[in-house]
Amino acid sequence: MYWQEVREVLRRTLPESVFALWIEPLRCHQADRQTLGLAGPDRFFCSWVADNYLKEIEAALAEAGCAGVTVRFTVDAAAADRAVGQGAGYQGEQMRLPAMPEVRSHVRTLHPRYTFDEFMVGEPNALAFSACEAIANGDTAVGPCVFIHSGTGLGKSHLTHAVAHHLLNHSPNLRLHYLNAQQLTAELVRNIKSNTMEHFKEKYYRQCDVLLMEDVQALAGRAKTQAELAEAVDALMEAGRRIIFTGAVAPRDIPNMDGGMRSRLSAGLITSINPPDLRTRRLIILRKAHYHNLGLGEELVDYLAEHVKGDIRRVESAIIGLKAKANLLKTQPSMEMVKEVVAAIVGQHLRLSSGVVRDFVACQFQVPLAEMQSKSRKKSVAFPRQVAMFLARKLTDEALSDIGKAMNRDHSTVVHSIRVITEAIARDGSIRGQLDHLAERIIKKYQ
Repeated sequence: MYWQEVREVLRRTLPESVFALWIEPLRCHQADRQTLGLAGPDRFFCSWVADNYLKEIEAALAEAGCAGVTVRFTVDAAAADRAVGQGAGYQGEQMRLPAMPEVRSHVRTLHPRYTFDEFMVGEPNALAFSACEAIANGDTAVGPCVFIHSGTGLGKSHLTHAVAHHLLNHSPNLRLHYLNAQQLTAELVRNIKSNTMEHFKEKYYRQCDVLLMEDVQALAGRAKTQAELAEAVDALMEAGRRIIFTGAVAPRDIPNMDGGMRSRLSAGLITSINPPDLRTRRLIILRKAHYHNLGLGEELVDYLAEHVKGDIRRVESAIIGLKAKANLLKTQPSMEMVKEVVAAIVGQHLRLSSGVVRDFVACQFQVPLAEMQSKSRKKSVAFPRQVAMFLARKLTDEALSDIGKAMNRDHSTVVHSIRVITEAIARDGSIRGQLDHLAERIIKKYQ
């Protein structure tokens, strides 16, 4: 069996302590022309050997005349049982193993459900999800640095927690530092006060394989923290380490940010997470309802998806509220119950109508409501009135006669106004832009 020859080569090439600790416990259970199967006492042991000594084992195979053989690591259950039995009575302080770095991972508390499997992928977040998955798997296609920005409750923290979960589960010996900008600043201040900046530099410059940092916008105005972080980022990127930043806004929009730090934040992929679309919201609602063991009919799911938008935490709040109401009333969720919960979370939205559109347009053009409904044909009044009729027809399902009543006009006047504005849009691109902007603001405010 060529494993014995490989062991002898490793014995000569590796330090005695390393060989005794990491090579000696390995048991060979397969040795043919294609594969060398080695078993270790547990998956952490196997992961460490694979990450740190696979190249030495492959070099030893080549020296033994077995170049090209694939090395596979598995867990030896019998060896693990023996190790547990031998160490059962040991009560002393755990010692640091040879060749293990003194600085280990520093990770904030992770949410147990914030994993890649639990993240609902849709068009608004697909790129951010793929980028984080690539970083977690060591894929260099996205580059060494990713910056994710979004509003509150759209999944930034879920993705960074997912990366941390994946790395801790699949590469337990990786040195992962996961913190937010406020924690970094506080740590820097402590090290400055205690005159231990060398410890800070050692930790973030040389003893870090993956850096995850949230809320980067909190660095605004903190010149010393920005300078130290910029140097750390340079050192990490030069060493091929992986970095993920998250923030409420894109790097270019962070105020009081040093140009050098802004440049480093923008050095890799920059992606945003937009609010989930209707399809994604439905999937999120179904997933959270299933987790809370809450049965929801399709009509109820559709109502929730249409009315609870933006922050995903509000979806969670709605599901928990429904679950509590259903349990207290000892009944299944109903549409009335769903509407009560939604109203408590998002408030009662003003229904979009021709009257609402009229009032909004009058306010934007600074025309008194009485004049909007008057017989005046002055251009300063007639044009806003025609715009209001056009937008009411575009944004509501009301009949022409109802739109006319809101303006104190008949339906033929509404038809004429729509034709006038349509022709104006065709002639003048600025009018089209103005109307598109008004429509967007109305939808955002009232729907």
